[in-house]
Amino acid sequence: MPAINLLPWREAERKKRQRDFGVAMGGAVIVGIAVIMLTMFAFSQMISSQQSRNDRLVAEIAELEKSITEIDGLERQKERLLARMEIIEQLQKSRPEIVHLFDELTRQLPEGVYLTGMKQTGSRVEIRGVAQSSTRVSALMRQIDASEWLSDPEVERVETKQAGNSRQSEFVVYLKQKQKGADEEDDV
Repeated sequence: MPAINLLPWREAERKKRQRDFGVAMGGAVIVGIAVIMLTMFAFSQMISSQQSRNDRLVAEIAELEKSITEIDGLERQKERLLARMEIIEQLQKSRPEIVHLFDELTRQLPEGVYLTGMKQTGSRVEIRGVAQSSTRVSALMRQIDASEWLSDPEVERVETKQAGNSRQSEFVVYLKQKQKGADEEDDV
C-alpha cells in the first residue's frame, strides 16, 4: 500500500480556515462598527428632531404666556372699567339726592340758626352752625326728625359763647340722609 502523506493538506486546510475566520472576524467587526455608527446616527437624528420639537414647544409656550399676560391685563382693565361704570352709575342715581339734601336743610332750618359748615360721608351728614340759643338747636333736631329726606339727628356738642352783648350757641349735629331711590327699589 502506498503511503499518502495528508499532513500538508491538513495544514493548508487549517490556514484556509484561519484566513476565513480572520476575514469573518474582520467582517463582523466592520459590520458591528457599521451597526454602532448607524445606531448612533439614528439616535442623533432622533435627538435633534426631539430637540427641534422641544424648541418649538418652548417658543409656543412663551407666546402663550405672553398672550396670558395680555389677557390678564385686559381682565384688570375690564374690572377697572366696570368699577368706574358702577361708580358713575351710583353718582347718576345719587345726583338728585344732594339737591334734596340742600332743599330739605333750607326748609327745616328754623329762624335764628345759621350753618357754617357741612360735610357728607356716605349718607351721614355733619352740619356745623351757630344758633341764637340752644332751644333753636332743639327745634332744628325736631324738624330734621320729622323730615321725609333726613333722619336720625344726633348732637355732638352745643357750646354757648358770649359774642358782644348777645350769646350764641355753636353746635355740631349729625344726621342721615334718606335715600328714596333705594327705598323705592326695595318696595318693588
